[in-house]
Amino acid sequence: MTKPEKLKRKDYEERLEPLQRELASMARWAAHTNQRILVLIEGRDTAGKGGVIDAISAHINPRQCRTVALPKPSERERSQWYFQRYVPHLPAAGEIVLFDRSWYNRAGVEKVMGFADDKQVKAFLKQAPVFEKMLVDDGILLFKYWLCCDQDEQEKRFAERREDPLKGWKLSPIDIDARAKYDEYTKAREAMLKATHTDYAPWTLVDFNDQKRGRLTMIRDLLDRLPDTQIKPEPVDFPPLPGKPKKERYSVVKPLQTVE
Repeated sequence: MTKPEKLKRKDYEERLEPLQRELASMARWAAHTNQRILVLIEGRDTAGKGGVIDAISAHINPRQCRTVALPKPSERERSQWYFQRYVPHLPAAGEIVLFDRSWYNRAGVEKVMGFADDKQVKAFLKQAPVFEKMLVDDGILLFKYWLCCDQDEQEKRFAERREDPLKGWKLSPIDIDARAKYDEYTKAREAMLKATHTDYAPWTLVDFNDQKRGRLTMIRDLLDRLPDTQIKPEPVDFPPLPGKPKKERYSVVKPLQTVE
């Protein structure tokens, strides 16, 4: 089967705009109904997690839609129940929370890179479905996505990060070490899916070899799995000003001169 050509930016933006309108309506619906929406976005390094999160959240009030990307745990957090550090970041009524990596770090990078031992990983794979059942039973709408990326495409993206000073911050020593462990990550992912793909909290895999098509596919799937979220925005009364529009006036500090 021949893969479609990579989507050009203009076509991508034309397809993305109506989806973002639906996402904005979804946010109004969540606020109106007090729904709690939780989206876990996992995948290999360079898969495109940040890009799809940006596309989802771009036109939603940041007070309502939060992105969670936790750093490595502190000494204190390492002494806690594993899921404990994630609980404070769960959504409250009307909120949408997007996890850029989640508790599944334990079954992925921590396992492959040796930050968690076999006993810890085994315990996690047993406890994760129980933890997620509690979330779903309490009414949280939970969605779990894994973004798929072939190794040749991953190598291109690593090289781009190395050469582009605007993307260099994305390239860490762990990323460099992980390059040679593609098969180990595949094995860890398959074990994770086998243990944690459940009827109440299933995994959805999305091809992100073309990140633009991947974003469109994932957002469409997310919207399709929600109830009817079409809520018209409340009309805003916008009366005319009482007089002519005023210009800014400054008496203490002057603004910077604009760039030519």
